[in-house]
This record gives sequence, C-alpha cells and structure tokens, in this order.
Amino acid sequence: MMINRKHRQIWGAILFYVLGSLVAIIIMIPFLWMIVTSLKSKGALLSIPVEWIPKKPSLDAYKKIFALQDFSSSILNSFYLAVTTSLVQILSASMAAYAFSKIQFKGRESLFKVYLATMMIPFQVVFIPLFIVMSSLKLTNNLNAFLLLQLFNPFAIFMLRQKMMTISDSFIEAAIIDGANQFQIFRKIILPLSSGILATLGVMAFMGSWNDYLFPLVMLSDKKKFTLPLILSALQGQYSSDYNLLMAGSLISILPILIVYMFAQKYFRSGLQIGGVKG
Repeated sequence: MMINRKHRQIWGAILFYVLGSLVAIIIMIPFLWMIVTSLKSKGALLSIPVEWIPKKPSLDAYKKIFALQDFSSSILNSFYLAVTTSLVQILSASMAAYAFSKIQFKGRESLFKVYLATMMIPFQVVFIPLFIVMSSLKLTNNLNAFLLLQLFNPFAIFMLRQKMMTISDSFIEAAIIDGANQFQIFRKIILPLSSGILATLGVMAFMGSWNDYLFPLVMLSDKKKFTLPLILSALQGQYSSDYNLLMAGSLISILPILIVYMFAQKYFRSGLQIGGVKG
C-alpha cells in the first residue's frame, strides 16, 4: 500500500513538471520569436522557408532604432516617469494606509469606504474631466504632472492597509513607551514589516507607468517628451513592414520590466504572507 502510494506521488510529480514545462515553452515561444526576428536582416524576414534561427544574426535593427529621432529620449522619459511615479505612489499610499490602520480618528472607517468606492469608477469616466483640470492648471505636456495622479491610489492604499492591520499593535505600544513619535514608528517599524507588499506594489506601479499609453497620448504633444509606448506606436505606422525593427523596439520595452521583476521577485512571497505577533 505504501509503495503504491509512493509511486502515485512520484508519477504525479513527474506529470506536474512535464505539464508545467510544456506550458512554459508555449508561453516562451512568442518571446523567443521576438528575439529571433529582431536579429534578422530585412532580407531574411521574407525568406522561404522561414528561418527559425537566423543564419547571419544582425544587430542592424537595434542600431537603426536607436538612431531614430527621440527614441533614446523616450526611454529616459519612460524610465523617469516609472521610477518617480512608483516612489510617489508607494510613499503616499503607505502613509494613508498607516493612518487608516493604526491611527484612531473620527470618521476613519467612513472615509476609508469612500476611498474603496472610488475603485469602482472606471478611469475612462474621469478621463475627460481630469484632462480639463490639467489643462486649466497648465500641466499638460509636463512629465512632472503625472506625479500628481499618483498621490491618490485606492488600490495601493487598500492592499497596504490590509497588510498593516496584520502587524501587532504590540510593536507600536513598545515604541511609544520608548518615546518614539508617529513618524519614527512608521519609518522604523511599519515600513520594514511591510517590505514585501511594498515591493510588490512598487513593481506593479513601475509596470503600469512604463506601459501606460492612453494618458501620455492625450497629455503630451511635444515629441521630446514622448514616452516609449508612444514612440513604438508611431513606429508601427511608419515602419509597418520592418518587422525586425518593431520586434527590436518591443524587446527593448519589456527588458526593464523583466529586470525589475527579477530583482523584486524574492519579496513577492513575503508580500503575500500575513505577519505579526501571535497571542
């Protein structure tokens, strides 16, 4: 009986890893094809039979795309927005979450419910009023104006509040006895114990800002301030037949996200765990 059970566990594990490997391969095929296509010359793109592995790999597509006007500046613009908006979002959301979870004040729960209610409003509904407000304040065509939009993020506040509520009040009480003020408690106790969810939200904020297309499309008109998604969209119309060029640009656009995820993935598991003091 024990031997049969052990055999079933072994075969189950083998089947799990085989199916997992097949799914991973299927998911990786488009990414690998993107890399292969970006390394082909323009003549090899239309060759028959199809070259799954380029006979003469070429970096001409990468040289050409970086030689395009405003492409390099668009990468810097996207990187600047992704980093700064992520920092602003995490800082503002963590401070609001701390207030909603650990500071007692009148109307706290009612105000938090209002915050949650805003999550049900689609962005498309407030898009035009937001543009009118930004235009009235003369904040259009300004990269720094995007930072203002990150001061209010109900989803990040909700996630951080849920995490901070699992942190035992014993930590805060001990810190108060030692003479710590609210800012010191927030900086030295709450933030370190919430590092996992902070890293998770940071990566999500970075990805959202890096891939954002609609709002920069409306808010920016100066090509020197265009973000990478806007430049790549323009390439699709101007170089629609240069697939190697388009694939090179697409590959460049996803590399920063992969790098950020690789460095932050170790925090994801701890971000999903509930911590605190028991008893």
